[in-house]
Amino acid sequence: MPSLTKNKNLIALATLILIFSFLASLILTSFGKVEVKSLRLNTQNNQFIIYDLYKPKSASTENKAPFIAVIPGFQRSKEALSNIAIELSRRGYVVALIDPYAQGLSSSSLSTRAATTEGYGMFFLVEHVHAGAFDFVDINKIGATGHSMGGNAAIRGADYFGKQAIKNNTKSILNSVYVSGYVLTLRDSILEDSRSNMGISYALYDEGAFRNELEGWDAADMQIAPESLRAVNYVLKKDEKIEIVELGKYYGQVENQTSRVIFNEPVLHPFQPYNFEATSNQLDYFEKVFGAPNKIDTNNQIWHWKELLTLINMVLALVMLIPIAKLFLNLKIFRSINKDIPDALPRQSKKGRLIFWSVFFLSAAIACISFIPMVEVAKIFFEDAANRRLTWYFPQRMNNSVMLWAAFNGIIGILIFLFSYETFGKNHGVKKDSWGLKINKMDLTKTFFLSLIVFSTFYLFLYLNYFLFHVDYRFWFMGVRIFQPEMLLVLMMYFPLFFIFFFSNSLRVNGAMRFKDQPEWLSILIACFANSLGLIFIIIIQYVTYFETGKVFWTENWLSVNLLFGIVPMMFILPIFNRAFFKITGRSYLGPLVTCLVFIMILSTNTVIYLPL
Repeated sequence: MPSLTKNKNLIALATLILIFSFLASLILTSFGKVEVKSLRLNTQNNQFIIYDLYKPKSASTENKAPFIAVIPGFQRSKEALSNIAIELSRRGYVVALIDPYAQGLSSSSLSTRAATTEGYGMFFLVEHVHAGAFDFVDINKIGATGHSMGGNAAIRGADYFGKQAIKNNTKSILNSVYVSGYVLTLRDSILEDSRSNMGISYALYDEGAFRNELEGWDAADMQIAPESLRAVNYVLKKDEKIEIVELGKYYGQVENQTSRVIFNEPVLHPFQPYNFEATSNQLDYFEKVFGAPNKIDTNNQIWHWKELLTLINMVLALVMLIPIAKLFLNLKIFRSINKDIPDALPRQSKKGRLIFWSVFFLSAAIACISFIPMVEVAKIFFEDAANRRLTWYFPQRMNNSVMLWAAFNGIIGILIFLFSYETFGKNHGVKKDSWGLKINKMDLTKTFFLSLIVFSTFYLFLYLNYFLFHVDYRFWFMGVRIFQPEMLLVLMMYFPLFFIFFFSNSLRVNGAMRFKDQPEWLSILIACFANSLGLIFIIIIQYVTYFETGKVFWTENWLSVNLLFGIVPMMFILPIFNRAFFKITGRSYLGPLVTCLVFIMILSTNTVIYLPL
């Protein structure tokens, strides 16, 4: 084993990650004033949820604290809302941050409508807590909050426990709920049985507002929206009913669990949980309904520093892939993989530049046009996952479409690459040796096993980091996180088709975008845009249309478009790694093998997965 001291870059990166993780953990725990640990709760039908319990040290048997369950939305794991948990817990609330069913580390649910019927596991958790699971919790002050589908879970909880209260002629055990980013279920049938205080926060620029009762920009205006008016008027006397909601005004009575307040922050749907104003409004709400055991100004927020630190760590961890590979390449068994870097392509002629940029924009156009159709094709090929049914056959509803898109565009990319070579390149000085494909079977086998070692080392260090500090690498809803062992089987399932794209990218980045006398930074930048521009076009079309009309261009598959906020950054940086691995091996294989394993695991652990577990 080569000495680690000879790889100073690896030591430096690992050290920085540990330092920044330690600093992030200080913020996570409010500098030691809050204990954070992961717990498992077995629920109905052999299901279970994993949740992070944030317990302020001030909460005790003698000083019981309110309890708030936090439910992330569709495609989100518990860490995606750690900011809310941080701010609530530092104000003295006991917080349970849930991995929703079929997301994160929790099991799947037998229900195809887990948010509606089970609150993603929140219903069972609330009953568990109310039954006295924690002697430091005030069971008369139990609340729930969630964003998007997590907000739907909160609304459904108000209805579920409200029906129980009516049946038993008691107050609802779910005292208060805060609903962020979801108003579709603010209907008569739900509100009439709700017996919880209710705060409602909806983004003024919510892309999903086209599903609401009004149209255009009015649909998300909570001053006039029927959904918000209905929620408020349900708790008012006939002569007190309103026609326009005063935002931020508390209607009803906290004491009898009829309080209502509406907020309408000027932000897009996916970014609402990470908006300072939205966070402040939520903190204000819980202070109003529960009182803050540790009163802190709602504008005094520290969560963003944790996000910054874990963002830095995400960058550092990905960069660390290169020195990890170099470390093992120094082993005798892998030294044969190291080859000289092939000569770059000849300088571009005027005609060559014309062909290059024509191919550049043609590929981007194909990538753009093919994405939404692949979403529809995935619904046909992977029917169980598309309909939220448990399955071992490609169980990731959202990633299935991304996989088909990737495979299709990977094949198209290879065909265009070969066609341009046959029609132009080979007659203008381009040699196949520059592609970095020449390799014997033994070295190819070694390359494959080395990629597994790099992948394993990368994630083992993440697990060590998480064990020590309870933080992973992330920024907002994009994260590199730990996973269930079963996810390795899922990775094996998705790897082959995704690899087509990753290999195609490596081939094009190193065999078609590396020219003599071209600055390396310019070559890489062009490659980054070439790999992501098609998807960027989709986002541009979606949001230019939205800001011009008040309605997004793609409505039926708008969540698939939202998914691109997490995919585009990965697509943009992919060529950087494919070029870096090419430079240390002289071949185009290690890069796509490593990046496919790592990036697909990142995608797979940040999505809904309907495994029968």
